[in-house]
Amino acid sequence: MKMVMAVIKPFKLDEVRDALTELGVQGVTVTEVRGFGRQKGHTEIYRGAEYEVNYLPKLKLELAVNDDLFDRVIETIANTAKTGQIGDGKLFAWDLPTAVRIRTGESGSDAL
Repeated sequence: MKMVMAVIKPFKLDEVRDALTELGVQGVTVTEVRGFGRQKGHTEIYRGAEYEVNYLPKLKLELAVNDDLFDRVIETIANTAKTGQIGDGKLFAWDLPTAVRIRTGESGSDAL
């Protein structure tokens, strides 16, 4: 099993979720986050005053997947979340040694 974390632009969420559902992914945790990457934020004008936005709004998606789906999940998120503009986001993944479904006690792949 693998744990996948994706940081994406908020308006891409529905599109990414639909694509993951088609793959057979059954659950995703979504968290609203703020951060910056290479772009270091940007400036905006609000009511005539210019101000600096240092932390941009993003969404963090976390999902546990079986090894057989892993490559397709990474490819699907990368292709679906891509706009070609700066700030599209990042994907991270690591091995997931175990998972337990609290309600039933199932573990490993059965818990996903």
